[in-house]
Amino acid sequence: MKVLDASWYMPDEQRNPLQEYQVAHIPGALFFDVDGISDRTTNLPHMLPSEEAFVAAVSALGIENKDGVVVYDGKGIFSAARVWW
Repeated sequence: MKVLDASWYMPDEQRNPLQEYQVAHIPGALFFDVDGISDRTTNLPHMLPSEEAFVAAVSALGIENKDGVVVYDGKGIFSAARVWW
């Protein structure tokens, strides 16, 4: 089982999800960087990455096809749903 903290906030909230993760997170949870894993080849924000880029990113986190995955975020159900999808 892999647990992912997929917190992401709107820019006007002035919150840093990585800093918040470093201060407090569910024990054993991995930080899923929504911005870092987004498609950066477009000028549109937060677009889904290619399948290859997504596979590389989740593999780097140690996630395999056989793993169950739980995703949460700091707002309840804001960015976690996007990561799960």
